[in-house]
Amino acid sequence: MQRNLEVSFNSPQCGWMSVGFRDADNEFHTTTAHTPYEKALPELMRILGEALDVNSKTSDWTLKWNREPESFDFRFHRDNDYLTIKIYQYPTEVRDETAAQLVFVHRGLVREVVAAFAETLDRLYEDRETDEFEFNWRRPFPIKEYLEFKRLMRDAGI
Repeated sequence: MQRNLEVSFNSPQCGWMSVGFRDADNEFHTTTAHTPYEKALPELMRILGEALDVNSKTSDWTLKWNREPESFDFRFHRDNDYLTIKIYQYPTEVRDETAAQLVFVHRGLVREVVAAFAETLDRLYEDRETDEFEFNWRRPFPIKEYLEFKRLMRDAGI
């Protein structure tokens, strides 16, 4: 069965951004806040870029994000040609593993998972001025990180 990943990050509004993940078996939607993890978006791009590198010194990454009061860990694990993403939700900003709830999991080819994220990041980049990204996210769009991510994708032939 085909398990293509769909990722959606909607234009931010008032410091919040709707994010969604869907494949043939799972679906998860939430909102994320611009604080306290103000580097979450550029960090995501860095993680995805590193995941493309078969010679990366690590194969596990965790991106922390929140919704106030809930918190999320987006955990990425590379295993050869595959990348697994697991999203854990915590009821508060305290990341108590016993309270963590696995809310989404997807495993796919690294190239396909990264391409799914790239598609929605491309839309955010293209619409950043029309959607007044900086004003609405309360942070500038991470252009430097985005351009580096796109370079890494080109280098990987994606």
